[in-house]
Formats: sequence, C-alpha cells, structure tokens
Amino acid sequence: MPDIPTLRRILAENKTIAVVGLSAKWFRPSFFAAKYMQHHGYRIIPVNPNYTEVLGEKCYPDLASIPDKVDMVDLFQRADTTPGYAMQAIEIGARSVWLQLGIKNAETRDIVENTGLDYVEDRCMKIEHARLFGGLNFIGVNTRVISSQRNKFIAN
Repeated sequence: MPDIPTLRRILAENKTIAVVGLSAKWFRPSFFAAKYMQHHGYRIIPVNPNYTEVLGEKCYPDLASIPDKVDMVDLFQRADTTPGYAMQAIEIGARSVWLQLGIKNAETRDIVENTGLDYVEDRCMKIEHARLFGGLNFIGVNTRVISSQRNKFIAN
C-alpha cells in the first residue's frame, strides 16, 4: 500500500481521472467522490454505458472510447472485474489505477505494478485527497451535503 508521500504525489500528478462505474445518481458513492474531485480541479471523465452525461461531462461506454489522455483510472467495480480494467488502463496509457474503498484484487495489483504504474487499492480518493490536501473540517467532511448544523424549528 502506498505511503503518504506516494499518495500525495499520485493525487498531485494525475489531474484527468476516468471514473469507471460513475453513477448519475447523486446519492451513490461514485457520484459523491467524483463531484468532490471535480470541485477540487480534477477533470472527471465518466465511464458508464448507461449514461450519455454525468457531472456535465460526456460519458463513455468504456475506456477505449475516451479520445483524450487519461492520467488515472478510478474503479468503482467489483473486484473480480478489475484485472480487465487494469489491462485497458495500460492500453490507453494511464499512469495509475485506483481501486475504491473495499475493492482489492491481487491479480490486478500484479498486472499494474509489473508495468510500473502507480496502484492504490481499498482507498477512497475523496477521503485521501481531503486528508492529504486539507479538505477535512473539524468533523471530517467538507462537502456541504452532510452538516452538523441543526435545523431551526420555530415553535408556535
């Protein structure tokens, strides 16, 4: 697992992120994480055959269809499907592969690390970015979706 300086470098150097499995549903973790990263200056390229657009960006059915340079491939996919996506990430010239929180696969790790690309697994990109680049507030979130503010009720 990458150490803190390596995670910081990966997030600082990879500004164009293809998010495989990005949902257009605001309550899904993929949407939440991608929106946060987009808000912090990253270009998000959605990859999901079920949509034509997500977060104001054209959505592609697969990695091979993306016409632009991709720095990082972020996978919101089942662990057993990640080796194939790792191979596609290598084919399109990505510099790193990131498996989201709860996703681990030894075969994927071997494929990516044997090609010299950066690899992160079982970590949330949003959480790591916030932790390493100061996006956390005193309760741990700064997304304006969750609030510690109580609703003010007016008693009649």
